[in-house]
Amino acid sequence: FTRECLAILVDQALKGADVVAIMRQVSEIRGSPSRIQVDNGSEFISKVLDLWAYQCHVTLDFSRPGKPTDNPFIESFHGRFRDECLNTHWFLSLDDARRKVEHWRREYNAFRPHSALKNLAPRAFAAQFASVHVQPEIPI
Repeated sequence: FTRECLAILVDQALKGADVVAIMRQVSEIRGSPSRIQVDNGSEFISKVLDLWAYQCHVTLDFSRPGKPTDNPFIESFHGRFRDECLNTHWFLSLDDARRKVEHWRREYNAFRPHSALKNLAPRAFAAQFASVHVQPEIPI
C-alpha cells in the first residue's frame, strides 16, 4: 500500500528460483507478506515458488488469464516503469540495464510523488505511516 518498489530483477529470462531468491532478500528486510498477487507467468507457477510460499505461509493469489484488471496496481506501475525508464533508455548490456533500472527504482521510491499517497514519495509515505503506527514494545 506504500507504492514502494522493493525490487526489480533484470535478466534475460526469469525462473521461479529467481523470484524466490528476490522474495527471500525482501522478506529478510521487510518480513514475508501474507499474500502475493501474481499473474500466470512461468516464473510464478513454478514448483519452487509454490514451495517457498507454502513454507512461508504466503498465499499466491493468481489473476485470471487475460485479465490484467485483476491487479490494477501492478499494471499501473508497469505503465510508469515502461514510460519513465524502459522507453527512455538504451540498454547497452545487462549490467547497464541493471544500473539504470536500479537508479530509476531508487528515484521512484525516494522522490516521485503519488497522488494516492497525498503527493508523497513512497519512502516518505512509508516513514510517515511507520511513525504514526509504532508497534508497542512488549516487556520481557
